[in-house]
Parts: sequence; C-alpha cells; structure tokens
Amino acid sequence: MCGRYAASRGPEDLAGIFEIEKWDPEETLEPDYNVAPTKEVYAVLDRPVKDAEDRRPVRQLRALKWGLVPSWSKTPEGGARMINARAETVHEKPSYRRAFSARRCIIPADGYYEWVTGKDERDLEVEGRRKRPRKQPYFVLPADGSVFAMAGLYEFWRDRTLPDDHPQAWWVTCSVITTEAERTPLAVAPAEGPHALSDIHPRMPLMLTRDRWDTWLDPARTDVDELKSLLEPPPAGLMRAYPVTTAVSNVRNNGPELLKELEGPEEGTLF
Repeated sequence: MCGRYAASRGPEDLAGIFEIEKWDPEETLEPDYNVAPTKEVYAVLDRPVKDAEDRRPVRQLRALKWGLVPSWSKTPEGGARMINARAETVHEKPSYRRAFSARRCIIPADGYYEWVTGKDERDLEVEGRRKRPRKQPYFVLPADGSVFAMAGLYEFWRDRTLPDDHPQAWWVTCSVITTEAERTPLAVAPAEGPHALSDIHPRMPLMLTRDRWDTWLDPARTDVDELKSLLEPPPAGLMRAYPVTTAVSNVRNNGPELLKELEGPEEGTLF
C-alpha cells in the first residue's frame, strides 16, 4: 500500500520534469518529508484551464487533498479511507471507475515509506484478518534518484451546504493506485534486511515510467482496455530501499532527517 511518502521537490523542479504549462503560485506547498492522508499534495494532470476560451487540455500542477471523495458521495468523510486504489480493480469499482476513465493524474514523490514486520503477520494482512503493526520503516525510491511518478486518480466533489462562490464549495481529491510489490531483487538492497519489495510489503504504489506519462494523463483516452495496459508494473531493477529512523512513524515528525539512510534497522525483524 501507500500510506506515507516524501515529496520535497518544488514547483519549479516539477515544472521542468513534467513539462508543466500552468501552476498557481498560491498553491505552492512546502517540502514535506512525511506526507500523510488528508494532506494537500501536488498532482500533475492534463485538463482545460477553467474559463479559458481554448478548451485544449493543459498540463497543470495542482494541489489536491489526498483521499479521494467520489462525486456522488453525500459527505467527504470517507476520503481518508480512499487513499489507495488497487490496479487490479480500479476500472470496475464504483468509487474509482469514472475517474479512471477520465481523471487520471501523476502524484510526484521522492519515494514512499513502508514498515517491515514478520512474514506471518504480513500473510494475515493480505487475508484481511489483521492490521499489520508498524515496525522498522524503510524508504523506497528509484535507484537513480529520479522522481517517483505514482499513478493516481482525481475527483471533484461539491459541498452542497456552501454557496457556489464559497472557496471551499468544491473539493478536489486524489488517490494513489497500487499494485503487487516486485518480487525481483532490488537494484540496491540494504546489507541487512529485505532483498525485494515484496519482502517489505505485498503492495506498492504503481510507478509510471516516463514513456507512459503522456498517455496516462491524456483525458481523451477513455478506452478501458487501453488504459488497463498502462497499469503494468514498471520493469524490474529500478528501485532501492533502505532503513530509516522510526521517527517517521509519528506523523508530527517532518524534515529531511527522516530520509537519512541508517546503517542497519533500529527495530528487529525476521530478516
């Protein structure tokens, strides 16, 4: 799954990486080394600019709330539980299928955090019988230091309790798509610990390689079968993982020190 990640790149950097045509300086976000659900996060999307005469899709950088609220939802309370959408079922689940067809985005990250525990407990989590307790956190990122382009969806929700001109009348929310974690060896593995992403957790955010960005973001592409082909995991051997401080387990902690690579785990695991 993806429940916490780091995003330190500023809008200028992201604009160059993703060829952004428009972003609002008023939506500038501070670097966040412990992004948690319900926070405002950057998302890259192709969409016509509001009220513009030219209705062509424009590559935009937007600040959205992490935790998707479907347009038909009566209240926004469920958004905190809808931070992830499974790649295997995103095209058919009522909460995600409309966004999958027409409102896809990329959520830029430096990498994501995941917590390692014993195999038996992981198996129970996969079966849905028990929530896995968090133990040793690891930071997972592209081995070459490039941006981790997480496949995402976004949605609009109208708060009918507020007038049209109220600044909070519309919510724009997003969700990260996840897939099965890679079982192949990491490009760079820690000396002590997991050797594949599946050793850390059975799921991972779906990383889009650069060759898929334009197709994924294109709102004119609505064919479900074509879009499903973009949900294939990236090639093996692109990722690395290393242990980080358990301070990241507390969402109140934030700062670049959370990304510091440790020589070994702080918490004991079965590796």
